Formats: sequence, C-alpha cells, structure tokens
Amino acid sequence: MKFTIEKAVLVKTLGHVQNIVERRNTVPVLSNVRIEADNNGISFKATDMDTEITEVVDAKIIENGAITAPAHMLYDIVKKLSDGADVELTYPDDKEQLSIVSGRSKFSFGVEDFPAISADTLPTVFTMKCEELKDVIDRTQFAASTEETRYFLNGLYVHPKDEGETKVLRIVATDGHRLACVETPLPEGAAKMQGVILPRKTVGEIRKLLDDAAVENVEIALSESKVRFNLDDVTLASKLIDGTYPDYERVIPTSNDKILEVNVKEFSKAVDRVSVVAERTRAIKV
Repeated sequence: MKFTIEKAVLVKTLGHVQNIVERRNTVPVLSNVRIEADNNGISFKATDMDTEITEVVDAKIIENGAITAPAHMLYDIVKKLSDGADVELTYPDDKEQLSIVSGRSKFSFGVEDFPAISADTLPTVFTMKCEELKDVIDRTQFAASTEETRYFLNGLYVHPKDEGETKVLRIVATDGHRLACVETPLPEGAAKMQGVILPRKTVGEIRKLLDDAAVENVEIALSESKVRFNLDDVTLASKLIDGTYPDYERVIPTSNDKILEVNVKEFSKAVDRVSVVAERTRAIKV
C-alpha cells in the first residue's frame, strides 16, 4: 500500500475516527484505525465493538493495500506536521511496518488484524435533513442519563407516534429527574420502525459529524440491534441499547393550569445571571 494525501484532509478524517477509539483498551487492536487504499479511495475505519465509523477520502493512490495503526498517536503526529504539507503513507508487502513521511519527518507503526461490526442488513431505512437531526439532538441529549446502573436511560429513545391524524417521530431523553421530548414529522420509511434506544456516545459522535457534513440529508438504517448513519463519504454504525425504555408519558404533566410565555433569550440570560450564586443543588426560585 502506498498513497499521498493532503495533511488537512488527513487531520480532519483522523479527527472523526479517533473519537470512537477509547484511550484505554483491553483489546490492543481496538486502539487502532484501519486504513485501506483501493479504487474507491482511502477508507479509514475505527471501532470499539459497540460503535464503528468509516470515512472515505480522495488521495493519490500509488499502490492498493490495507494497514492498521494506533489512532490517537497517528492523529497527534499528523496534527503537528507542517500546514499545507503532503503526507505519504507506505506499507511495503515484505514488512510489517507502516511508514509515514512528510518532508523530513518519518514515523513507523506495527500492524494487527481488525474487527468489524457493520456488515449486517438493516431493514428500516429513511432519510432526515441534517439540520433537522442536529436540532432534535441538541434539544434532547442533555437530559440523557450518565449512570451506568440505569443503562437503558443512557441514550435517546426514538419511536414513531400517532398524534391524532398526524404521524410524528418522537425523540425522548431522561435521567429520572428531567425529561426532554421532541417531535418532528415522520420521515418516509420510518412508520414501521420499532422504538430504539440510541447510545449516548453514538448520539454525540453523529452530532459532531453533522457539523462537518457537506450534504443536506443523512440516511438512517435500523434493525432490532443496530443503527447506521450514512453521510456521503462517512458512515457511523452502532449497536443499540438492549433494554426497555420506561413509560415516560406517565410523568409528563397534563393538568398544569398556570401558563407563562417569556422571551427565550431574556429568560436564558436571567437564569444564567442568578445561577452564578446558586449553591450545590444548582436550584433557583422563579
């Protein structure tokens, strides 16, 4: 394998894939990124066996092949190379070392086999606008639980819902103390999907990818156990949380008789000012 790629493109791609890799890993190969050169371009893949990301970029390919290398170390090295420089990656057939050369800098890495989790067929497929998906994530993910003992709350619950004659896609998050619930028009193809729980880490990673997306829409594919997001040249696949989400509708108040409408920005600024002196409970009185 041998190819040359722009430093800026390589840094951006490695920045995406290294977010999936845990810095402390009991399985050494899971600390690596898999790099493969073929006629379709250069693909970079990383996984923690629950979530998997693949990104394909263009480069000057001299020889096809595949290799793995430590993801965080590779990212840190490439990030420090000179701006505007080209980076050459070489993996000779007769050696077990990946060579990275840029100007007068040269580095080498060992190789290992690499696992994959995204080969399954996912029967439910639908499309959402990137801005729409960003909006529902931003309005719900803050309420997801971080307690590992209640693992079924550690993500977003997504399911179709009938609201009278209107069908919507409902996204819910709760940590047992607060609850966020957002609805968006039901995408075509999502009507028969089962309710699924997207892991908090997966939600965070797709949210970062949406900021860099060069496309208008994201394709979402689902099965009973996995989800896959396709953003043109980037694919994020993940296992779903295996559990039963609680009946959240029971805790949504329905008989509140005091209604107040306020300007969002003014209210946010007022809360921010008084919360400076809030005690450990972070509570304020309205």
